[in-house]
Amino acid sequence: MIRFFVDEIKNDVTVLDEENANHAIKSLRVKLGEKLILCDKYATEHVCIVNKIEQSHVYLTILEKKVCDSELPTKITLYQALPKGDKMDSIVQKAVELGVYKIVPVLTNRCISRPDQKSIIKKIDRWQKIALEAAKQSGRGIIPKVMPLLELNDIEKDLDKYDCNLIFYEGGGKRIEELLPHAPIQKMSIFIGPEGGFEEYEVNFLEEHGSKTATLGKRILRAETAPIAALSIITYLLEERTNLNVVPRKY
Repeated sequence: MIRFFVDEIKNDVTVLDEENANHAIKSLRVKLGEKLILCDKYATEHVCIVNKIEQSHVYLTILEKKVCDSELPTKITLYQALPKGDKMDSIVQKAVELGVYKIVPVLTNRCISRPDQKSIIKKIDRWQKIALEAAKQSGRGIIPKVMPLLELNDIEKDLDKYDCNLIFYEGGGKRIEELLPHAPIQKMSIFIGPEGGFEEYEVNFLEEHGSKTATLGKRILRAETAPIAALSIITYLLEERTNLNVVPRKY
């Protein structure tokens, strides 16, 4: 079913805004009587039926609403060291599909890509659009946010916000299941290095501020493969711990 994200829905009859309406009419070719989903900022899905179509307006009647059940019980923030080329496009797309809550691009010592301010603003705008489309495709209840680029040293003040911080490092570490707290986790972060991985002093810096070093196995994964592998394992473990009865949080 086609999905749109909106800020808030107050009535049982609503109208798509012009941008969404034009997309629905011209690209998706919605028809009278067709059902679609509007998902609000509270991760509530509203199943609607199209009852009127005008040039730039689509009028909808809400049939039912329910809390989206695709959100994880834990808000996961991915701190991704900036990879070269267009690899970040794929990382953003797949991370959103796997349930990430927020993505923060990071500059580390071994990052080859070092865009200027004008370029990174354009890139973040593109990544946010990729996140939106991935959220629609994967039936997410929210649109994960792509944050501004940070230096690794600037992350120190953020680490206390999380119940668990994991660094994925080819130099060794413990298995993920050994590092996840047994108590419910509201927020956690994961750190993935660039091509060539983290410098040892960067790992030490993160460990000094409460992060734990994790491994993804004996094989060295590419910068674009590691976050997908890590998120796949973590989301599986989190949902297993709740027997797949995931109650999404209010966003």
